[in-house]
Amino acid sequence: MRAYERMLNYVKVYTQSADGTGMTPSTECQWELARRLEGEMRELGLQEVRVSEFGVVMGVLPAAPGCEAAPALGLIAHMDTAPAFTGKDVAPILHPNYDGGDVVLPKEGRVLRAADFPVLEKLKGRTLITADGSTLLGADDKAGIAEILTLCEELIAENLPHGKICVAFTPDEEIGEGASHFDVADFGAQFAYTLDGDLEGGIEYENFNAAGGCVEITGVSVHPGSAKDAMENALLIAMELNARLPAGETPAHTEGYEGFFHLESLSGDTAFAKMSYIIRDHDMDRFQARKTQLEQAVRDTQAAHPKAALKLELKDSYYNMSGQLKDCMHLVENANRAAEMAGVQPFTNPIRGGTDGARLSFMGLPCPNLGTGGFNFHGPYECATVEGMDSAVAILRNIAAIYAGRK
Repeated sequence: MRAYERMLNYVKVYTQSADGTGMTPSTECQWELARRLEGEMRELGLQEVRVSEFGVVMGVLPAAPGCEAAPALGLIAHMDTAPAFTGKDVAPILHPNYDGGDVVLPKEGRVLRAADFPVLEKLKGRTLITADGSTLLGADDKAGIAEILTLCEELIAENLPHGKICVAFTPDEEIGEGASHFDVADFGAQFAYTLDGDLEGGIEYENFNAAGGCVEITGVSVHPGSAKDAMENALLIAMELNARLPAGETPAHTEGYEGFFHLESLSGDTAFAKMSYIIRDHDMDRFQARKTQLEQAVRDTQAAHPKAALKLELKDSYYNMSGQLKDCMHLVENANRAAEMAGVQPFTNPIRGGTDGARLSFMGLPCPNLGTGGFNFHGPYECATVEGMDSAVAILRNIAAIYAGRK
């Protein structure tokens, strides 16, 4: 079975994660895919297949004869889809021999426009995979799952050389909890790759430092007819607070290594408002400065509104893994070589986000990230291509052979 065929089955399983449920996995629906993957791994011939009490699926493909001395290599992907846009009732659509132009999606009047997404021009002649416009596709990260299991199937069926391969699928990566209950020692790999990037050939080993900030604002609510010098409107205070942050340092105005403040949500009324921020920067000093900047903005806003009450909670989420990989750059070098062997031009970009691999690298499992052949994640314009996914599998085959000492 080809990787895209597996993915078409997986995306139909609803696995959207959710913040604040107090459960792991954060949503019951993720268990369905976990159990399905457990069964599929057993059918393929993986050994030591297990699902932890926290929904982490693991299994082992033992080394091929003659490759027992090869290092144990881990491959990891995540099962959940992003809370930012619905992943329920996904209806994937194949567009064979894509012409590189606009694609009219059948639901909700959405159009995948080549002018908005320049990468589409490079995909002319491929089979494009989209959702129907009413949901995300779920290639993030079900493409990664499909590619890992397709690799395992091919290694077994074709008797290809490979060392021990440790496989894991995690829940809740999209809410930053994918590695929270990952048992590195039980996993058994010396180092690993996450399959959670976008275009095939991508090799990522630098990511944002990340924090979340929650601001609660208690205002003073009185009748608007007698509010003179008495009312403190929590929503207006929230707007004032946000205006104290640099307007040009948001996701829509930054790229590459540039960090940002992102106001994810604002809710409330006159009496009470709640703001949720994410703070990102690749450089640790600038990251710390951004947190200080938000703290100062809260203090200044509080000083301007002494009758209101502002409360800020800041929590770090993950850090840049580049420092953890400095002694394991063979992972990057071999991935570059594997891509070239597969006829794919490798490239490296800083991750403008995070992966399970970032946290796992700090937990003692060096873990850069590889592209899966998908793009436009977390929304209705998410796509993948059949050919890109095939290339991602070919790269994995070459990585396995390199670490087995056969290429």
